[in-house]
Amino acid sequence: MAATTRKARGSGSYLPGFEPLVSTFREELASFSQFGTRTVVSDHDCGGFRLPVFENEFWTAKQRDGHSLHEVSYRACFKPQLPAFFISRFTAPGEAVYDPFMGRGTTLVEASLLGRCPVGNDVNPLSKVLVEPRLAPPPLAAISRRLDEIPFDWTGETSADLLVFYHPKTLGEICALRAWFLQRRATGELDELDRWLQMVATNRLTGHSAGFFSVYTLPPNQATSVTAQRRINEKRGQIPEYRDVRKLILKKSRQLLKDPPPGKSPLAASIHTESAAHTPDIASESVALIVTSPPFLDVVQYKTDNWLRAWFCGIDLDKVDVWTLRKLSDWSDAMKGAFSEFLRVLRPSGMMAFEVGEVRSGSIRLEEEVVRIGQATGFVPECILINSQVFTKTSNCWGISNNERGTNSNRIVLLRKSS
Repeated sequence: MAATTRKARGSGSYLPGFEPLVSTFREELASFSQFGTRTVVSDHDCGGFRLPVFENEFWTAKQRDGHSLHEVSYRACFKPQLPAFFISRFTAPGEAVYDPFMGRGTTLVEASLLGRCPVGNDVNPLSKVLVEPRLAPPPLAAISRRLDEIPFDWTGETSADLLVFYHPKTLGEICALRAWFLQRRATGELDELDRWLQMVATNRLTGHSAGFFSVYTLPPNQATSVTAQRRINEKRGQIPEYRDVRKLILKKSRQLLKDPPPGKSPLAASIHTESAAHTPDIASESVALIVTSPPFLDVVQYKTDNWLRAWFCGIDLDKVDVWTLRKLSDWSDAMKGAFSEFLRVLRPSGMMAFEVGEVRSGSIRLEEEVVRIGQATGFVPECILINSQVFTKTSNCWGISNNERGTNSNRIVLLRKSS
């Protein structure tokens, strides 16, 4: 369908490409008031072009308001309502929804729940450990039976350093479970039940309640260092107590499976462990929608945060090329390569919702850079959507102390592949 061009308020002009679907979406954003506030509509100068900007609370700020399968912790993850907002508007059941930086798999799980075909990628193998089992969860009875088959008695060596986190008996059970998974993987016997148990155990390694294997420590999406944990223990006067690994895995499994599981997608989920800029196993023009959030500028240290999880899963993160991008120029160069690959896998007129949050107290507006990168690589930037919310628990974990800066808003650039 032929594109049209529309003049913006003020100087400059909008970028071309306002097809009816996008035009209807913008009209919906402009009149949106589901949560009691009206949308603030403005224009934004992005490298000489003006884009419409829509700011409101477009999905709920409530914690744990999504499907129970989402309750897996990971650094810098967005709420499931974010991908649901775009999936429900820009795709039909059975179409492919892709997240090239899938993290804990929020986009993929939500796509599966909505009857779409989940496609995911993350260069960090830990991501696949966290995502894959939740797309086809096994029944609780089978999980319980497999737990009964695993020998939790450990007679091998343990790392004395890890005793700052765990009671000796708990650490032994963790080591026994780790050995079970590594042995089963080496012999090709690791099945869907093992993968589910590995995912749950990985998410119970550390935390700040009796529901985790560890003594009180950082939130479960971060693993502090051994030295820092010693200081925490001394400050709190705490000694790791025994935690029953089998019981806690079963308890968390029951919580994750509380809501009805996703139905079978028309096509099987497709998960990859590659650089986002090189995913040759994903067919060209096979994806209807991309919903993703990339690594931000030096905000999250994925290797440092995940060192304990990587140890448990037998992953050497030193051999994984996880992007740690400190300069805007480096970030932009990495994104240009990724955007070229996104353009390849998207179908004609396919959409991409690219979320960048806020970094460095808002001094760098990554959404402006996304618009420039999108235009340079062949995308048509359509609008910017800012989902402003009340202060969230995630922001507190990032050390933000007020509602004026940090991760309390999602900044999403909507881009389209031309037809």
